[in-house]
Amino acid sequence: MDQLLWLAEHPDLSAAIGEVKREPDPLARLEATTRLANYRRDFTLTTRLDRLASEGLQAATNGEASVAGLQPLRIALLASHTVDHLVPAIRVAGLQRGLALKVHVAPYGMYRQALLMDDAELASFAPQLIVLALDARDAPLQLPLEASPESVAAAVTTRVDELRLLWRCARERYAAQVVQQTLVPADPPIFGSFEALVPASPWALIDRLNTAIRRAAGEDGVLLLDLAWEAARGSYGDGLAEPLRWHQAKQLVSPNLAPLYGDQLARIAAASVGLSRKCLVLDLDNTLWGGVVGDDGIDGLHLGQGSPSGEAFLAFQHYTALLARRGIILAVCSKNDQNIAEAAFKHPEMVLKRSDIAAFVANWEDKANNLRRIASMLNIGLDSLVFVDDNPAERDIVRRELPQVAVPELPEDVADYPARIAAAGYFEAVSFTSDDATRGRNYALNAERKVAMTQATDMQGYLRDLQMVLYATRIGDAELARSTQLINKTNQFNLTTRRYSEAEVERIARRGPRAVALAIRLADKYGDNGLISVVLARPDTAFADDELLIDSWLMSCRVLGRQIEEAVLDVLVHAARAAGYRTLIGEYRPSGRNGMVAEHYPQLGFVPHPAPTEAASEATFWRYDLGSSRPTRHFIEVQA
Repeated sequence: MDQLLWLAEHPDLSAAIGEVKREPDPLARLEATTRLANYRRDFTLTTRLDRLASEGLQAATNGEASVAGLQPLRIALLASHTVDHLVPAIRVAGLQRGLALKVHVAPYGMYRQALLMDDAELASFAPQLIVLALDARDAPLQLPLEASPESVAAAVTTRVDELRLLWRCARERYAAQVVQQTLVPADPPIFGSFEALVPASPWALIDRLNTAIRRAAGEDGVLLLDLAWEAARGSYGDGLAEPLRWHQAKQLVSPNLAPLYGDQLARIAAASVGLSRKCLVLDLDNTLWGGVVGDDGIDGLHLGQGSPSGEAFLAFQHYTALLARRGIILAVCSKNDQNIAEAAFKHPEMVLKRSDIAAFVANWEDKANNLRRIASMLNIGLDSLVFVDDNPAERDIVRRELPQVAVPELPEDVADYPARIAAAGYFEAVSFTSDDATRGRNYALNAERKVAMTQATDMQGYLRDLQMVLYATRIGDAELARSTQLINKTNQFNLTTRRYSEAEVERIARRGPRAVALAIRLADKYGDNGLISVVLARPDTAFADDELLIDSWLMSCRVLGRQIEEAVLDVLVHAARAAGYRTLIGEYRPSGRNGMVAEHYPQLGFVPHPAPTEAASEATFWRYDLGSSRPTRHFIEVQA
């Protein structure tokens, strides 16, 4: 079965692997393997790539070396079915998703013991992500076929309550993000189409269990590897719960489909640490509509009801509009005349409007440079972009010039574009908040702010005219998901780039009255910017009792240059004094992407402070005396 169809095909991936194998330096092999992981591959090639990367990965995940573009992450697989054959595919998919994965596999079927009892090996591994990979044959509900709906509901509740206990143990013992795999029916139905109407039939039971698992996961902050949903969509063909594989080796996922399973788990892992893509960049001619607007004119475009191709382009626009509604930024990168391209958005059948596009670049320059321009306009990294273009030559050029940009391989017919982009999992989500729903509009409003800034006669007048109001609150249940999301997605204005799960953020926030965990929102005359900054500060044994360590301080790049950091420091100073502290300790850890904040602390009046003995060698520390007076140096109304 063909899989990973969104990845480009390499002319000869096997030969390329053989060439990299001759490279003596493990880290150089790892970097080369990461590039090759972005090509379509089967089980055999995936296994070879994993062997190629193994030595370099070990160094990267053990902290012996750092590799640009790869974030270390520890995943524990706790399974009721055999998963060892899936591990190489998980690691290679991690490389393609920007992760250096270290994977621990608990003994077969021992997932309860691993979480409910003291597991020294798991504790030593210190997982950041725990995957409960369970199958439908594990601890089946023992109910007679004639069981009442009430009996079925009670049995399902009992089973899900057991899972919730395991989830809670994982969070409390390891502060790990839990990923629960849904259950795939392993046996054929016994009632035919009547199966769903018999509450205790095998398929109906599993369906009810999965529904209850999904509901509980949403309530408990658990992520889903929804294998049942993928099976229903046909993603795995006949490769799940094959009787022969199961009876021979207790393999739920056939080896030939390991690359797909690995990718689906890796994309969830990547999303959990903020590595999902943020922006969909669209070509126009023969991508959003049929035809070339410069030649055919607006009236000559194929778009809308009445023709198969016009309806297909319309459906693709509907899909992109839905992505925008869930928080994906939309941009345009087209070889076109800007005025003509923008005028096409007035076509009566257009679903997307010009106001939906946060960055619109149409000219006759090469698209790689224009993508750089779009990333700069939006203040996001190139690794946040997904570029969709019907032209294979343009796709190849962008892949070669900008390997950080995701460029899906597309089918011939635009009717299949939505399914292909969805299958690629570029925009995998781990939460959905009201701020997400308005993100695209916020980026568009930011463009209006930039125009106003260019028209202002002086910066102080511009900032005053923005009428900014900053709202600071303690991180509670309402702010937890979005705060965690911002912590894991922010790279540039991020003093330490520490990544935390929801459980870890919750643990810091609820550490007691001496911890300070702040969620910062900003509004101005153009609208609500949403949550734009998070500060986590805590006592630390490396410092005195009256010294508060700023563990994490980060801010969305959408609000740079507005003196927000000055206002946030005012709030932090007030909160630290109220908690009984006399000194703030700031830490800066360079990451390769946060150079813009290298001088953050000295610019705010902090002075150098000796680094603790156990601190990272490249980290610098700064102190701020809370007893000193602090003049207001911003034009922001603060409500805390």
